[in-house]
Amino acid sequence: MPRARSFKQSFLAGLVLIAVSFPALADGLTVVSWGGALQEAQTKAFLDPYAKANNITVSQDTWSGELAKLRAMVDSGNVAWDVIDVDPQTGATACDQGLLEKIGADAAFKSAGLVDGALTDCAVGTSVYATILAFQKQAFPQAPTKLTDIFDTKTFPGKRGVRKSPVDTLELALLADGVAASDVYTTLATPAGVDRAFKKLDTIKKDIVWWEAGAQPPQLLKSGEVKMALAWNGRIADANAKENADLGIAWTNQIRGFDMWVIPSGSKNLAAAKQFVAFSVKPDVNATLSTYIAYGPTVKAASALVAKDVLPNLPSAPQNSEGALAQDGAFWAKNGDALNARFSSWISQ
Repeated sequence: MPRARSFKQSFLAGLVLIAVSFPALADGLTVVSWGGALQEAQTKAFLDPYAKANNITVSQDTWSGELAKLRAMVDSGNVAWDVIDVDPQTGATACDQGLLEKIGADAAFKSAGLVDGALTDCAVGTSVYATILAFQKQAFPQAPTKLTDIFDTKTFPGKRGVRKSPVDTLELALLADGVAASDVYTTLATPAGVDRAFKKLDTIKKDIVWWEAGAQPPQLLKSGEVKMALAWNGRIADANAKENADLGIAWTNQIRGFDMWVIPSGSKNLAAAKQFVAFSVKPDVNATLSTYIAYGPTVKAASALVAKDVLPNLPSAPQNSEGALAQDGAFWAKNGDALNARFSSWISQ
């Protein structure tokens, strides 16, 4: 198809631009992520293949999003990390503080065909995860079909699990109250919008069981403590695959987050770091990650390359994407402190 050929030509042209601008690879590269299943999947899909293809040593480190450590490296001029995995909020905060290279305007990344929200000033998204609604299949005569059904206590009575955080929770409250996805963040940026979100949350507050760790929603559902729960899709997919949990998933109104690569300011291996990031968003490479973890590709053309038996479990699958809202990391970087304080106060009341 002409459109497919045009995408391929544009992408290859972007890679050529990077190769011309940054011709020399470093002897080694240090890539940092969050550990666990995600970093294992990234190693198999991205790190090992890149190291082999370029005859370069790729070392690894882990972190938990502590910007103070990154800031100390940048301020001292002794940057030991080359590429870091961040969530949208952490990436936006670090970018605003001048801790990251502004790579979002690079030709290879602009032409990679990334889904909405996956490319920012300083970050390039490589995988999509989502907050979805998981539920006990036998709990209701009629299965829930969308995340906003968590607010429908008449059709779906019983306890429901919700993450103890304003992130995603406030967005979903506004969606359930009739705010269009395109207007959620502009609404939430106003005092009236914040009040509206909390007023909607008041309607289910007595039915909420709060969770704080990603492993908790499948446990709460399996034990019967809750009948439905907002959860991260990978956790529910794992519980179904490894624990025979047999939990249902409603995808409509999913709130998408991204794992995103960033490059610290002052990286001594800037050329290799950019080439590694560009390698991660090649469609065939980007599609590979979904083989190892139930996260979707960020490259639109990669979805067609994902195995057909894997695709239904991914947030980026076309059939799962209706009403999807991309988490706005820049919004949370700017407003997170105030909204966290309001949320904590509301819970304690």
